[in-house]
Amino acid sequence: MDHPEHCWAMTSDAAELTDRRIFQALFVSVFSAMLGLGIVIPLLPHYAETLGATGLEIGAIFSGFSVARALLMPVFGRLSDRRGRKWFIVLGLALYTVLSLAYLEADSVGGLIFIRMIHGVASAMVVPIAMAYIADLSRVGSEGRHMGTFSIALYLGMGIGPLAGGVISALAGMDAVFLGMTGFSLLSLLISLVFVPESTPGPRPSVAKRGVLGHPAMRAAVAFQLINAFANGTFMVFIPLIASLSYGLSTAETGIVISVSSLSTSMLQRWSGRLADRYDRAGLIVGGTALIAATLLLIPSLSGFPELLLASLAIGIGGGISLPAVTAIVTVAGREVGQGAAMGASNTAMGVGMIVSPMLSGLVMDLYGLSSVFYLSGIVCLTALPVFQVLARRARTASPADAGA
Repeated sequence: MDHPEHCWAMTSDAAELTDRRIFQALFVSVFSAMLGLGIVIPLLPHYAETLGATGLEIGAIFSGFSVARALLMPVFGRLSDRRGRKWFIVLGLALYTVLSLAYLEADSVGGLIFIRMIHGVASAMVVPIAMAYIADLSRVGSEGRHMGTFSIALYLGMGIGPLAGGVISALAGMDAVFLGMTGFSLLSLLISLVFVPESTPGPRPSVAKRGVLGHPAMRAAVAFQLINAFANGTFMVFIPLIASLSYGLSTAETGIVISVSSLSTSMLQRWSGRLADRYDRAGLIVGGTALIAATLLLIPSLSGFPELLLASLAIGIGGGISLPAVTAIVTVAGREVGQGAAMGASNTAMGVGMIVSPMLSGLVMDLYGLSSVFYLSGIVCLTALPVFQVLARRARTASPADAGA
């Protein structure tokens, strides 16, 4: 007869194997989904211009996606805490697949904005809830490494996607890019449907009455996500324009520039996650964000493909240093407020930044020129960093459990 200790060890090993398989399935699924989304990033501004879009309307096309995400991520996050996570992810990926084909039918700026908004609804069901599922599996003290490793799927997909999109567009045209997006979305759907089990709802959060933003560490994390999204929104939306209009880069070269940023971020995720488990997370966030801000301020003074590539690398390194730290902070806080609610709030803040940044930057572009967009974003990031530092200090003071902030 087995000893109780032996039975417990077998149970523990089986649970660890199951968790690893869930991690792997969600990793591949999210990577494939983000690859599909990333394919169209360097092409959408140009595609919008062929439909007659102004700078402000280009901002609206990207912001429409983020508006829908920002409104619905907290709702879906809380519901997934109570009802389980799998079917939100599956439904979102099914919408991804259908909407990828809808881009082919867009014949006006208004139609493209509408498609992007519905795509935002689908996105609200996928990435933050997949991250909440992974956060459920993370162990105390290893949040940075665990979440950083999973985040490789996000940034690797977004890094390879623009490069693939630029090459596919050059070789086979725009329609082939959207068909590729459809194929990757369908692959993600099938993987999640077959290999990801339904999660078990956890206990009711202990601080539910005061809400997610009642948690001091979540306030600091949300402040950072707003800053980071403002910078990221400027880079992702307006780098394709400055690359083609000011530097004469091809779509393939533009795809490489965007890919370098995301790929360098992805390569640093696991290493930076380990740093976030050992050292001051707020310090890592401030250092990485300061590097991003300084680079944005330099972009208008650059000339040509090599220098733009180096700027993209610097922005990617800044994100690679800061993002695992903030994800670890959110994961720790999520054990008290609910992982779905925490990831939903964190990603909503990112969505709000992605709404404000393209719209405000698009208006600035129409009024003062393309270079002003990058000056604005760099200044906003630098001036907002002290706000994050104050909130991070308050989080450390409020509770020993928030010391990671």
